[in-house]
Amino acid sequence: MLDELFAVIEDRKETLPEGSYTASLFTHEKGENAVLEKLGEESTELLLAAKDDDREEMAHESADIVYHLLVLLSMKEMDLSDLRAELRKRR
Repeated sequence: MLDELFAVIEDRKETLPEGSYTASLFTHEKGENAVLEKLGEESTELLLAAKDDDREEMAHESADIVYHLLVLLSMKEMDLSDLRAELRKRR
């Protein structure tokens, strides 16, 4: 699933389809700060959901974090292999 999602993100980055939220992140006037702000916002929302033991909201916010993290990796010309390599080192 992550590979599929990352492929969609990369495609949106290249094609910049009108009306695409992903494309808008790559062209946002704030640049990468827009994605960084979203990561901060979603992280806070995840923490609050965890505090409230709201599993459904935790899953939702976790997905938002993963999505925005993948957008950030793409912005920085990184990909899932970079993430996998780092995780393997920590195994």
